Amino acid sequence: MSCGGWRRAASGGWRLAAAPGAASRRLCAGEAPGLSYRELKALKKAEVLHIDVRERWEIDRYGGIPAAVNIPLGELVEALQMDPMDFKEQYKQKMPSKSDPVVFSCLAGTRSKQALAVATSLGFSRVQQYAGGFEDWVKHEPPEKK
Repeated sequence: MSCGGWRRAASGGWRLAAAPGAASRRLCAGEAPGLSYRELKALKKAEVLHIDVRERWEIDRYGGIPAAVNIPLGELVEALQMDPMDFKEQYKQKMPSKSDPVVFSCLAGTRSKQALAVATSLGFSRVQQYAGGFEDWVKHEPPEKK
Protein backbone atom coordinates (compact mmCIF):
# COMPACT_ATOMS: atom_id res chain seq x y z
CA MET A 1 0.00 0.00 0.00
CA SER A 2 1.36 3.44 -0.86
CA CYS A 3 0.29 7.05 -0.56
CA GLY A 4 1.42 10.12 -2.51
CA GLY A 5 4.97 8.98 -3.31
CA TRP A 6 5.48 6.92 -0.17
CA ARG A 7 5.63 3.14 -0.11
CA ARG A 8 5.60 0.62 2.71
CA ALA A 9 9.09 -0.76 3.35
CA ALA A 10 9.87 -4.35 4.28
CA SER A 11 10.49 -3.12 7.83
CA GLY A 12 6.86 -2.05 8.08
CA GLY A 13 7.65 1.67 8.02
CA TRP A 14 7.15 4.05 5.12
CA ARG A 15 9.84 5.13 2.67
CA LEU A 16 9.94 7.80 0.00
CA ALA A 17 9.40 6.11 -3.35
CA ALA A 18 12.29 6.42 -5.78
CA ALA A 19 10.57 8.41 -8.50
CA PRO A 20 11.27 11.63 -10.37
CA GLY A 21 10.18 14.59 -8.28
CA ALA A 22 9.93 12.44 -5.15
CA ALA A 23 11.13 15.37 -3.02
CA SER A 24 7.94 17.24 -3.77
CA ARG A 25 5.67 14.34 -2.79
CA ARG A 26 3.35 14.87 0.12
CA LEU A 27 3.74 13.27 3.49
CA CYS A 28 0.69 11.19 4.30
CA ALA A 29 -1.29 11.26 7.50
CA GLY A 30 -0.85 8.56 10.11
CA GLU A 31 2.66 7.46 9.17
CA ALA A 32 5.72 7.47 11.38
CA PRO A 33 8.60 6.28 9.21
CA GLY A 34 12.23 6.82 9.96
CA LEU A 35 13.68 8.74 7.04
CA SER A 36 17.07 7.88 5.59
CA TYR A 37 19.79 10.44 4.89
CA ARG A 38 18.89 10.53 1.17
CA GLU A 39 15.18 10.91 1.91
CA LEU A 40 15.85 13.79 4.30
CA LYS A 41 18.11 15.51 1.73
CA ALA A 42 15.33 15.22 -0.86
CA LEU A 43 12.68 16.56 1.51
CA LYS A 44 14.89 19.50 2.54
CA LYS A 45 14.77 20.64 -1.12
CA ALA A 46 10.97 20.77 -0.82
CA GLU A 47 9.05 22.89 1.65
CA VAL A 48 9.46 20.94 4.85
CA LEU A 49 10.18 22.31 8.32
CA HIS A 50 13.06 20.37 9.89
CA ILE A 51 13.15 20.61 13.69
CA ASP A 52 16.19 19.40 15.65
CA VAL A 53 15.00 18.59 19.18
CA ARG A 54 18.45 18.32 20.75
CA GLU A 55 19.47 20.72 23.49
CA ARG A 56 21.07 24.00 22.37
CA TRP A 57 24.40 23.13 24.00
CA GLU A 58 24.58 19.93 21.90
CA ILE A 59 24.24 21.91 18.69
CA ASP A 60 26.71 24.56 19.91
CA ARG A 61 29.25 21.88 20.80
CA TYR A 62 28.80 19.33 18.00
CA GLY A 63 27.11 21.22 15.18
CA GLY A 64 23.83 20.83 13.43
CA ILE A 65 22.13 19.81 10.23
CA PRO A 66 21.89 22.79 7.85
CA ALA A 67 18.55 24.65 7.84
CA ALA A 68 17.20 22.75 10.85
CA VAL A 69 15.41 24.82 13.48
CA ASN A 70 16.44 24.03 17.05
CA ILE A 71 13.51 23.50 19.40
CA PRO A 72 14.62 21.36 22.35
CA LEU A 73 12.23 18.50 23.13
CA GLY A 74 11.32 20.08 26.49
CA GLU A 75 10.03 23.19 24.67
CA LEU A 76 8.24 21.41 21.84
CA VAL A 77 4.70 21.22 23.28
CA GLU A 78 4.72 24.93 24.06
CA ALA A 79 6.37 25.85 20.73
CA LEU A 80 3.86 23.92 18.62
CA GLN A 81 1.01 25.72 20.39
CA MET A 82 2.48 29.24 20.19
CA ASP A 83 0.93 32.19 18.48
CA PRO A 84 2.37 32.14 14.92
CA MET A 85 3.90 35.61 15.33
CA ASP A 86 5.65 34.58 18.56
CA PHE A 87 6.90 31.37 16.91
CA LYS A 88 8.37 33.31 13.99
CA GLU A 89 10.01 35.80 16.34
CA GLN A 90 11.52 33.12 18.58
CA TYR A 91 12.53 30.50 16.00
CA LYS A 92 12.98 32.68 12.87
CA GLN A 93 10.68 30.34 10.92
CA LYS A 94 7.05 30.35 9.90
CA MET A 95 4.88 28.44 12.37
CA PRO A 96 3.87 25.14 10.77
CA SER A 97 0.17 24.47 10.32
CA LYS A 98 -1.13 21.09 11.44
CA SER A 99 -1.11 19.94 7.81
CA ASP A 100 2.40 21.21 6.93
CA PRO A 101 5.18 18.64 6.51
CA VAL A 102 7.51 18.56 9.53
CA VAL A 103 10.57 16.37 10.10
CA PHE A 104 12.09 15.87 13.55
CA SER A 105 15.65 14.83 14.30
CA CYS A 106 17.91 14.52 17.33
CA LEU A 107 21.19 12.72 17.99
CA ALA A 108 20.21 9.12 17.27
CA GLY A 109 16.42 8.86 17.02
CA THR A 110 15.11 8.55 20.57
CA ARG A 111 14.03 12.15 21.15
CA SER A 112 12.82 12.60 17.56
CA LYS A 113 10.51 9.62 18.07
CA GLN A 114 9.14 11.33 21.20
CA ALA A 115 8.77 14.58 19.23
CA LEU A 116 6.80 12.70 16.60
CA ALA A 117 4.40 11.44 19.27
CA VAL A 118 4.05 14.96 20.74
CA ALA A 119 3.28 16.52 17.35
CA THR A 120 0.82 13.76 16.45
CA SER A 121 -0.96 14.20 19.80
CA LEU A 122 -1.29 17.92 19.03
CA GLY A 123 -2.96 17.16 15.69
CA PHE A 124 -0.03 17.46 13.26
CA SER A 125 -0.76 15.04 10.44
CA ARG A 126 2.32 15.12 8.18
CA VAL A 127 5.19 14.44 10.55
CA GLN A 128 8.27 12.27 10.06
CA GLN A 129 11.48 11.56 11.90
CA TYR A 130 15.05 11.26 10.71
CA ALA A 131 15.75 8.25 12.89
CA GLY A 132 19.51 8.18 12.26
CA GLY A 133 19.73 11.73 13.53
CA PHE A 134 22.87 13.81 13.71
CA GLU A 135 25.01 10.68 14.22
CA ASP A 136 23.94 9.44 10.79
CA TRP A 137 24.12 12.86 9.15
CA VAL A 138 27.82 13.35 10.02
CA LYS A 139 28.64 10.04 8.33
CA HIS A 140 27.55 11.73 5.08
CA GLU A 141 28.39 15.40 5.64
CA PRO A 142 30.65 17.29 8.03
CA PRO A 143 28.81 19.07 10.87
CA GLU A 144 27.73 22.67 10.56
CA LYS A 145 28.99 24.63 13.57
CA LYS A 146 26.82 27.38 15.03
